[in-house]
Amino acid sequence: MTTARAVSVFWTGAPVLFVLFWAGGYSFAKLGLPYIEPMTMLAIRYGLAALCLLPLLALFRPALPREPAHWRAMILSGFLIQCVYFGLAYLAMKQGLGAGITAIVMALQPALVAALSPLVGEARGKPVMWLGLALGFAGVAIGVFDRTSTVPLTAGLLAVSALFGLTAATLLEKLHGRRSDPVLGGAVQYVVGFAVMLPVAFATETMEVTWHPDLILSLAYLVVANSLISISLYVALVQRGDATRVSTLLYLVTPLAIALAWLILGEPVTWRIAFGFVLCLAGVYIVRQSKD
Repeated sequence: MTTARAVSVFWTGAPVLFVLFWAGGYSFAKLGLPYIEPMTMLAIRYGLAALCLLPLLALFRPALPREPAHWRAMILSGFLIQCVYFGLAYLAMKQGLGAGITAIVMALQPALVAALSPLVGEARGKPVMWLGLALGFAGVAIGVFDRTSTVPLTAGLLAVSALFGLTAATLLEKLHGRRSDPVLGGAVQYVVGFAVMLPVAFATETMEVTWHPDLILSLAYLVVANSLISISLYVALVQRGDATRVSTLLYLVTPLAIALAWLILGEPVTWRIAFGFVLCLAGVYIVRQSKD
């Protein structure tokens, strides 16, 4: 295979690779959680990711924001994503919520962002948008709140709260409208996550770690595949003008996450999970159409 052909094949498969790595984050987090407490796991993940990004910062020397408001926005966004979103999602999975079901909850994020966008100055959607949002939440409720399940109700509520944390971070990005260098932005987010999660873990957890091979594999995947490769692929694709293609492929994250949870963790794909996902996807579609 020629070099040009190899490059062409890489860029053809890059969007799929990005989505696959991103979808796998749910299962690999769940894989490691039996051997470590969630805040301790996140503190280690963020510390390692930040250390890995330091050489890239030294190599690329990105321009630093000049406005204090820009720094505040990056720090707040890092807190909402790395601490609220991931923190609550990991707590939900630690309490027994399945990786696939957690992915179903997060699938509602585009619809929730679209519905709440008027809060940051964007145009209102059509009234049918609220029907779509209700349909999406019904799908989440069917997938998460199963009366026959032994998973506590608080796990589902934690996952829904994580959804709102991710939504708030997205709305914040829309509100301040400033573009950050991806390497610098990633480093800031992981430093913020580490600075918050380490004392939280120290105050609320035993911080005992059982270095089982599953945990080592989990952390390696989360740091390398999730925190570094996925971000690099996304940035490269956006710079090539493939942002629309990536946005479309993001709809594959949830079914891929469900499939990987079955393959890696043995989580069953029940009718509730399948039906909940279909309702959630239909709700997201209706909301997105109402914004056009």
